[in-house]
Amino acid sequence: MERREEQPGAAGAGAAPALDFTVENVEKALHQLYYDPNIENKNLAQKWLMQAQVSPQAWHFSWQLLQPDKVPEIQYFGASALHIKISRYWSDIPTDQYESLKAQLFTQITHFASGSKIVLTRLCVALASLALSMMPDAWPCAVADMVRLFQAEDSPVDGQGRCLALLELLTVLPEEFQTSRLPQYRKGLVRASLAVECGAVFPLLEQLLQQPSSPSCVRQKVLKCFSSWVQLEVPLQDCEALIQAAFAALQDSELFDSSVEAIVNAISQPDAQRYVNTLLKLIPLVLGLQDQLRQAVQNGDMETSHGICRIAVALGENHSRALLDQVEHWQSFLALVNMIMFCTGIPGHYPVNETTSSLTLTFWYTLQDDILSFEAEKQAVYQQVYRPVYFQLVDVLLHKAQFPSDEEYGFWSSDEKEQFRIYRVDISDTLMYVYEMLGAELLSNLYEKLGRLLTSSEEPYSWQHTEALLYGFQSIAETIDVNYSDVVPGLIGLIPRISISNVQLADTVMFTIGALSEWLADHPVMINSVLPLVLHALGNPELSVSSVSTLKKICRECKYDLPPYAANIVAVSQDVLMKQIHKVVVVLQQVFQLIQKVLSKWLNDAQVVEAVCAIFEKSVKTLLDDFAPMVPQLCEMLGRMYSTIPQASALDLTRQLVHIFAHEPAHFPPIEALFLLVTSVTLTLFQQGPRDHPDIVDSFMQLLAQALKRKPDLFLCERLDVKAVFQCAVLALKFPEAPTVKASCGFFTELLPRCGEVEPVGKVVQEDGRMLLVAVLEAIGGQASRSLMDCFADILFALNKHCFSLLSMWIKEALQPPGFPSARLSPEQKDTFSQQILRERVNKRRVKEMVKEFTLLCRGLHGTDYTADY
Repeated sequence: MERREEQPGAAGAGAAPALDFTVENVEKALHQLYYDPNIENKNLAQKWLMQAQVSPQAWHFSWQLLQPDKVPEIQYFGASALHIKISRYWSDIPTDQYESLKAQLFTQITHFASGSKIVLTRLCVALASLALSMMPDAWPCAVADMVRLFQAEDSPVDGQGRCLALLELLTVLPEEFQTSRLPQYRKGLVRASLAVECGAVFPLLEQLLQQPSSPSCVRQKVLKCFSSWVQLEVPLQDCEALIQAAFAALQDSELFDSSVEAIVNAISQPDAQRYVNTLLKLIPLVLGLQDQLRQAVQNGDMETSHGICRIAVALGENHSRALLDQVEHWQSFLALVNMIMFCTGIPGHYPVNETTSSLTLTFWYTLQDDILSFEAEKQAVYQQVYRPVYFQLVDVLLHKAQFPSDEEYGFWSSDEKEQFRIYRVDISDTLMYVYEMLGAELLSNLYEKLGRLLTSSEEPYSWQHTEALLYGFQSIAETIDVNYSDVVPGLIGLIPRISISNVQLADTVMFTIGALSEWLADHPVMINSVLPLVLHALGNPELSVSSVSTLKKICRECKYDLPPYAANIVAVSQDVLMKQIHKVVVVLQQVFQLIQKVLSKWLNDAQVVEAVCAIFEKSVKTLLDDFAPMVPQLCEMLGRMYSTIPQASALDLTRQLVHIFAHEPAHFPPIEALFLLVTSVTLTLFQQGPRDHPDIVDSFMQLLAQALKRKPDLFLCERLDVKAVFQCAVLALKFPEAPTVKASCGFFTELLPRCGEVEPVGKVVQEDGRMLLVAVLEAIGGQASRSLMDCFADILFALNKHCFSLLSMWIKEALQPPGFPSARLSPEQKDTFSQQILRERVNKRRVKEMVKEFTLLCRGLHGTDYTADY
């Protein structure tokens, strides 16, 4: 599209003149959007096309863009424009044109039934939107009419093509209803109408799913269609036949994922608990999957074990109260609980060897709450049944909380270690909750196990087993009052017997002692048993956080009983201070004013600024919560420093503040103000040209990722230009410096999971996510170093997991142009890659393998000697 034609739309001063929105100009603009390497020209074209879609001329050019001689990208735009006009500007359409519009859409869908699938889907969405706007008065039997029209024998399209087109239409209809802009009163009418129309859909789906002649592609589409309809809260009893057919389809690997989604969606309806008889029929079906589950675990098939676990948990978690009420069926429900226990204790270390066990933790909360909510007599019966189950759960959770061997843990990535840390926190929370069910007997149970472990002379014990048992104790003691527990004296006596040869074990010993500091205040005679351990740990920089925190708790809780130990505490503290292992916050507060005076004179000196940042970064990392009184002052100082001379060191220090203090309500305002300021300054730097500052871009991306991880609320501020941040991060993906690209990838892998919970993030991904995907594909296609492929694979995995419907549309569009992302690829290879990626939503390692394989094809290296070191 020429500059002259873009100008009115790009300037934003008003709608472009009607004559500009011609078929020819739209095609030029689309070519510019897809193929122009200049990002500014792409943005201008996109703005102009958005105006074209909502213009009155869209009714004219949309149909012309759908002509058979046009390429799919152009046809897709035409179909999208029709959908926008129907869904947003329905009131502009004269009533006497409804039938004509309906007929035209049916004709186009029939034509594209054997054509481009992405265009077919958009046309189906357009017809679905039209149906929702006409139902129930202007088109009372819409769904039945659709089924009848597509089953007509006089159609030029073959039977399978008609069938798939009909299923696509029926699938998008409920989805379009969920996202439609219908007024509330209309939504109620249409929902009721769709509930009636369900009678025209389910018999067809049952027939197609159960007849042996149905090809796999049709049966998969049937399952997706069923999954879509059950979210309209269809009565569970009406779904029985299809749910049973979906269970049978779980044996087919090609249909497995679609079957899982359908079953889980059907079981998870809020209204499903009313249909207890149907729920009871489902328990044997779920229990019947146990052999398949065990086989999957044995074969390392994480995808299958994950899917079966989702089904079991969906039934147990959503309906435990309803099923517990059926006392006469207690044994079958207990069998389901034991199956979920198997999923909790699934072999392997989370998240490297398995990702299933974390799905089950909420179920145990729910089951316990439901048991404890019964009246006394019924509760006593169920306590008798389930207390042994919960003691078994404690053993399973502590086993899952164990660290792997030192050698294996050394190969884990930082991301995997962080996920494992969070998983252990979730286990800790579960143990704390279970204490309500099991009471003091739980502590006795843990103490006996630890005692046997430490005093047995038969076989050497692993530090991992010891650490896990202590971790269980710590989890409970941190939040439950254990001052009257009769096992704590014995535990205090056991702690010095622990052979501490590992940092993780030492940390847990420290935190356990800290959790028992209130008990020590009531039993001061025991202080001498543990204080030497804490003072010894102070000399180890790796134990800085745990040892300082524990000593602080002991000093606070036991201050009246410490005089006999004061000289020793001071001597050790002075020694580690001289060795600069830890800092003293009081000294730092005193020198803060001096630093401010220095800065007022040397604010323009980059070396001075960097030195100041280094001082405070070490202080924040060491003092942690003790640094809190100085947060507002430091935020204000950092803002002045970064506004004067933007430097990576200032961003790194800001990241530390976000990590440690952003979740504290008292510190959020100054940190939010600093975050917005450094973001604004950095975005200005991007406008001026960021290529000379890769270190700043790297640190900025790390800061954004930390903000999303620690305090996503920072992205809710109206003053934050999330769109500009997103576009800058896409630009950073194309930097030649590997650390900067890694940091940018890290930002996107934190951003994409927030699509659903942070509205501005969801909006920008919806609008600009395609741009991100194109940049990722360009990198995989050969523009980025092969060493970075795992990072780009992480983005693809996150897109697939959290934006599946968008990715499935975008990836097909993006890979459509010939020669993209590499001229070496055939259309079949691109299609295979997109299908592989879209199928894999559980196993991140498999996605990484797919990306490595694909990038070798793109670079012409597949099957050569270059692959040997890859």
